[in-house]
Amino acid sequence: MNHAPTTPIRIFISGACAGLAEARDTLAGSPGVELVGTASEPAKAGARYATSGAQVVVHALQRPDHVPAEDIAAIREHTSAPIVLMTTRTTPSLLEEAVEYGISDVILLPQLPESLVFSVRKAYAMGVQAMRGGTRRSSDSCKVITLFSPKGGTGKTTLAANMGAVFARRMNKRTLVIDLDLQFGDLAISVRTEPRTTILDLVMAHGELDPDKVAGFVTRHESGMDILPAPIRPEDAEMVTDDRLASLLTAARQSYDIIIIDTPPNFNSTVLTALDRTDELLLIASLDVPAIKSVKVCLQTLGMLHYPLERCHVLLNRADTRVGLRKDDIEQVLGRQVAFGIPSNKAVPTSVNRGIPVVMSDPKADVTRAIESMCSVLSPGEGRASSPAPAARRSRPSLKRSHRSSPAPAAPATQLDLGIFDESGQAA
Repeated sequence: MNHAPTTPIRIFISGACAGLAEARDTLAGSPGVELVGTASEPAKAGARYATSGAQVVVHALQRPDHVPAEDIAAIREHTSAPIVLMTTRTTPSLLEEAVEYGISDVILLPQLPESLVFSVRKAYAMGVQAMRGGTRRSSDSCKVITLFSPKGGTGKTTLAANMGAVFARRMNKRTLVIDLDLQFGDLAISVRTEPRTTILDLVMAHGELDPDKVAGFVTRHESGMDILPAPIRPEDAEMVTDDRLASLLTAARQSYDIIIIDTPPNFNSTVLTALDRTDELLLIASLDVPAIKSVKVCLQTLGMLHYPLERCHVLLNRADTRVGLRKDDIEQVLGRQVAFGIPSNKAVPTSVNRGIPVVMSDPKADVTRAIESMCSVLSPGEGRASSPAPAARRSRPSLKRSHRSSPAPAAPATQLDLGIFDESGQAA
């Protein structure tokens, strides 16, 4: 199979050695290669490796007698891109260590321009092959998790970003987060990234969508997750057709362990295409009557569409907010258990404004622990999250904030009249 990408290979060059300037200029001026960043010291480059979206890292060595372990560790802390070493001379110990450290290639300078480009292309191809486990993986090894709410403002995008960061950074899963709110998606800005490409660029690319092509259009976040942002202009949403989206998801399943899909607050053909390929559907609710009504109608609609409701799990966001509604009231109205509860925490809006997922900015917060716990349940290899009817409830930890010193008095039972009817014709 030809691994040559349809877009330039993004490279990041770090380190220092004799002849590096000439090699850097050669690579930067070569067709099919794009220089996205440079740094003399990897430790000081930090997250620039990830935010640059580099697909290959070229690191120059001043001392050719050994692999600089600290530099390699600093690079791999922020990116999984293959690493190519560049040096003016080699030693047997260097080559042996390069194999041990999983270095893709060692380039001896000076070198012909075509040889430099060939080494970069070879490293890129090896990286794509390694990402796919050596062969195209079975799509069954990937789990697609879609977040949906028919009411806006429930926190879907924030949850999607934080879940992606947990799966990638804490659980070491190959993770892709797709912004399917094609008109007004703000996944990219919520995690402070400036992507060079969006989902529109990918689906408009010529030819079949395969794992290699997907890898060339995603943006790597500093957490390790890949993101595929929504189009920049709202009018471009209609150009992301259902058949190309289906092909995208089929290709991505061969490269990733986890795919998280953020959606707009409405049932459209794009959302239905995603739902058809979803393994776990999280219905986001909050402690207010309009949101609960929306989830109730959503469940009824999915039932009429013969969607397998065992894939649906109710997620109660800001679950410990005191507004006169209880989790039990919601479960009674919905006829199913709240599978996950995420507590309210002032660190969340702060993290959104800073563009850093709260699971990274405040790893010890109760909201972080709740998201990590949910991701553990949803992780590939775990059983499906159970959403039984209220009669089959299991005991669950309290959703109250852990820092409260005394329990709140029990609220009186609340009769929720949502103004809709269930399948039996009874008012809910």
